[in-house]
Amino acid sequence: MTAAIQHFLQFKDFDKATLVHLFDRTRLIKDRFKRYERHMPLQDRTLVMIFEKQSTRTRLSFEAGMHQLGGAAIYLNTKDTQLGRGEPVEDAAQVISRMSDLVMIRTYEQAIIERFAAHSRVPVINGLTNEYHPCQILADIVTFIEHRGSISGKTVAWIGDSNNVCNTWLQAAEILDFQVRVSTPPGYEVETERAGLLSGDHFKQFSDPIEAASGADLVTTDVWTSMGFESENEARLRDFADWCVDDEMMAAAAADALFMHCLPAHRGEEVSATVIDGPQSVVWDEAENRLHAQKALMEYLLLGRVSD
Repeated sequence: MTAAIQHFLQFKDFDKATLVHLFDRTRLIKDRFKRYERHMPLQDRTLVMIFEKQSTRTRLSFEAGMHQLGGAAIYLNTKDTQLGRGEPVEDAAQVISRMSDLVMIRTYEQAIIERFAAHSRVPVINGLTNEYHPCQILADIVTFIEHRGSISGKTVAWIGDSNNVCNTWLQAAEILDFQVRVSTPPGYEVETERAGLLSGDHFKQFSDPIEAASGADLVTTDVWTSMGFESENEARLRDFADWCVDDEMMAAAAADALFMHCLPAHRGEEVSATVIDGPQSVVWDEAENRLHAQKALMEYLLLGRVSD
């Protein structure tokens, strides 16, 4: 009997043991990279990257990562393929998965990637959808572990829009047993069903962002207007005016609190320049760790739990 294909479409697709394995492998793979040691377990393997949304970090980290693992990465933009001319997602999945070993998709609705995965012969990775961004949080938690150790029992303050990154933090909290405090303007609160939560035990909603940040071990945010919501930008700039992560907010957090942002950032909007460029910010480590965490992810999806 053929084993079921493992996809990574939401953070909760992996259990705690698998995530801990990925954190450990990321550390090893990154260490080898820093020491200029070859680590090429995916020779002759091919990753297809399908983009409907624009990208810098996702494309670069997956493409460079696959090359560093010894494989090849092929970039496809939906505007330049038959997907952009109405080819059914299911048909594209059948064809693409017969010509590759792994597929990463960055698109809008989660339903698109779910449909693709249902008809794929190879593992599918969510490079970002409107609902979730699991690869980002994989790298974020790796970054926290690097700087502060285990995230279990810690407190994360999410300030701003309850978007795809926020939803994924909430899923991670349930699996890895930490707390997320979410502060959003009225009308932008967490939708627990959309976030895919099993319960509300690991998060709390705050109307006051300073209160949410109080004593937190990590303060994190994202742009106020995500891709696909540009028409709401003017209204969001008004609604989120009091949700900028600034020095006052970081002062309310724990003395050794970290600041993260998945980037790109708008200084003076969701975060002040003094915070993102300040001593508590780890955003550049966070961005780099997309590369190493995704290498560990691709290795796992294609080879299972290796331990070399």
